[in-house]
Amino acid sequence: MTDPVPIALRAEALEQLLVERGLVDPAAMDALIREYETEIGPLNGARVVARAWTDPAYRRRLLSDGTAAVAEFGFTGLQIEHVVVVPNTEKLHNLVVCTLCSCYPWALLGLPPSWYKDPSYRARAVKQPRAVLAEMGLQLADDVEIQVWDSSSEVRYLVLPERPAGTAHLSESELAALVTRDAMVGVAKVHP
Repeated sequence: MTDPVPIALRAEALEQLLVERGLVDPAAMDALIREYETEIGPLNGARVVARAWTDPAYRRRLLSDGTAAVAEFGFTGLQIEHVVVVPNTEKLHNLVVCTLCSCYPWALLGLPPSWYKDPSYRARAVKQPRAVLAEMGLQLADDVEIQVWDSSSEVRYLVLPERPAGTAHLSESELAALVTRDAMVGVAKVHP
């Protein structure tokens, strides 16, 4: 049975109760959310991806030992103790899911999207990955293999998207601006 009250309203009501009871400072909560959205969030992962696209030696290190390679940017700690990076190619597309809960590399991708935590996504991504991707707007050719990676409390996966054609002239920071969280989870491609 679906809850008739939207999750955003429930979250707002819970926040109000916590604030009213003096358990949460709204300014501190806003600061924490802002930090995850702008400093800890997907911009970190995008910087990693852009470096891998522009620096072949870094790309090799990233694919060999993702944890150490992301640590070169200072990204360490909880949720990224063990990072495995899987590259998309013309004939292989990677998709990340956590079937048990919603394990997710927060320090690289920021706050997880609600769909990532949804039981339907978690179940269907494994059984019907092509259909799930199509529903999310990503149509892949029939000859493209889809590999599904199941994150866990021990291992977090990061998709290294394909670099879009026509971006050879872009700087690393310009490339990073193109990379989305969804592309690093594998439900989207990066577009120039």
